[in-house]
Amino acid sequence: MYLTGQHAVVPSDKHLVDGITHVILAFMRSDVFNIDKTPAAFPLFTTVDEIRQQFRVDTKIMVAIGGWGDSAGFEEAARDDSSRKRWASQVKAMVDLTGADGIDIDWEYPGGNRDDYKLIPNSRREWEILAFVLLLRELRSALGTEKLLSIAVPALERDLMAFTNSTVPSIVAEVDFISVMTYDMMNRRDNRVKHHSGVIESWEAMKRYIDRGAPSYKLNFGLGYYAKWFMTEDCDSQHPLGCRTQLLEDPTNGADMGKTAAFSWHDEVPAELADSFTKSQTQGHYEEDEGYGYWDAKEKRWWSYDTPQTIKVKVPRLLGELQLGGVFAWGLGEDAPLFLHLRATIDSVRGLRGDESAVESTKDEL
Repeated sequence: MYLTGQHAVVPSDKHLVDGITHVILAFMRSDVFNIDKTPAAFPLFTTVDEIRQQFRVDTKIMVAIGGWGDSAGFEEAARDDSSRKRWASQVKAMVDLTGADGIDIDWEYPGGNRDDYKLIPNSRREWEILAFVLLLRELRSALGTEKLLSIAVPALERDLMAFTNSTVPSIVAEVDFISVMTYDMMNRRDNRVKHHSGVIESWEAMKRYIDRGAPSYKLNFGLGYYAKWFMTEDCDSQHPLGCRTQLLEDPTNGADMGKTAAFSWHDEVPAELADSFTKSQTQGHYEEDEGYGYWDAKEKRWWSYDTPQTIKVKVPRLLGELQLGGVFAWGLGEDAPLFLHLRATIDSVRGLRGDESAVESTKDEL
């Protein structure tokens, strides 16, 4: 589970806390490690010790580096052998200073399709594809095998420049597990309505990595503990999937046009969205093998989010049938204060694997 600085809330219910095997603190910036002299401390919204006290003694506490929009530090780090060694050594120093059990690399994305993809073509970042593998190799060498090394990776085919039949086997050789971000699969780069965290879309995303050589036991699929909305054109209220959206991003620079956004269950619902969101909860519906959604005909607004019901379908469908290593979510505190989605996740995993296997693994993530 990711625990974010924006929603640093941990449930008090022991049943929920004991079901979590890994907590990944998000984020440290990637550029803080491009230095020669190790600082006295590294910037993080909390401490590993403080978080460790709130979970089982065998829960792994890790630190995530990067996140959407934070790629410059990775780019500098991956540039050559010397920069990779320097970066990896400072990451190791951070792990030693904080007492973390490992790190999670969240570079979005090596090879391109970043937040500036309209301004900088992917061809200028092709070199990063091999450099990413080399950076992971350097990290593993610095960390050793006693610390965990994981990566968060894209779900959509269009973003898998660095995850090919030739690179994935090399990547999995260096990491303990791979968390596939099977959420935000509808975003402002799309122009047709779909589920942002749909069942079929999630299945297909996991299969992409399996087919490229990733062993299923090293793969975790992701859940989004938040709601997303998108403005659309006129849609068929009974069959909104595939309907055209309004223009969601600036075609020249990729900037957000303000026609889509998201908020977590821990956030206060924006007043201007309250009526539409309530309708999405009371009138929305789950489509088999798809997901939960609602099209507001009055506002021409499409809602898409995971519910406890969809989670109870996804876990046996993906974790069980594909024999994946685990499931994670963005993020733990985003589901506060009721933690209904977390409860559905943990109960589904326990129902599939049994209590003991749901809490004892050291390689997968919940």
